[in-house]
Amino acid sequence: MGKDGYITYFQWMKSAFTGFRDEQYKPYTFNPGPFLADKQSAQQGYITSEPYAIETEGKIKPKLFLLADAGFDTPSTLIETRQDFAEANKDVVQRFVDASIIGWYNYLYGDNAAANALIKTDNPEMTDGQIAFSINTMKEWGIVESGSTEKGGIGCFTAETVKAFYDKMTAAAVVKADLDLSKVYDTSFVCKGVGMELKK
Repeated sequence: MGKDGYITYFQWMKSAFTGFRDEQYKPYTFNPGPFLADKQSAQQGYITSEPYAIETEGKIKPKLFLLADAGFDTPSTLIETRQDFAEANKDVVQRFVDASIIGWYNYLYGDNAAANALIKTDNPEMTDGQIAFSINTMKEWGIVESGSTEKGGIGCFTAETVKAFYDKMTAAAVVKADLDLSKVYDTSFVCKGVGMELKK
C-alpha cells in the first residue's frame, strides 16, 4: 500500500482487527507485478481500476474487499473550500455543489460520451473497456450511491458519518482526540435530493 494508506487505514486496521502488523507493510509501486507474483499478498487499489488491469493483463480475477464493508466507511472524496469563503458566498458554493452532483447523475445515468472523450483526451491510456468497467463497478458496489445518498442524493453525508470516522481515527492514534469537528465540515449544502430525478 501507499504511504497515505499506511498512516491512515492501515493504522485503523491494526487497531480494529488482530493479525495486522507493521512488518507486513510493503510500499505500493503502482504496478500489479508484485501482487501477481505472490499468491499470499494483498494490494491496495481503486475497485474501479486495478481489478480491471489485473483481469485483462494478469488473466486472473482477484478477490475484492472494500474497506467500507469492513468499517472504514468515510467518504473518499470531498469538495473543499475555505470557511470564510463558504460563509461569504453560500450561493456560489451551493451552485458548485449542485452542479457537481448533477454532473455525477448525468455521467452515471445519462449520455456520457462527451465526458468519456475528454477523459481519453487527457489520459490516452484510458480505454473504453476500462471506462465501462469503472461505471459498472461504481454502480454494482455502491461507490457513489450507498448509505445516506440513497435518500439524500449523491454527495449526502451526515455529522454522524464524520463523528464515526473521527472516532476510528482517534482509536487508531492517527489524530488527536480533542479536535472541534464542527469547524471541519458543513452538511448544509448536501442531502437535498438534487439531481435524483436524473437517475434512470
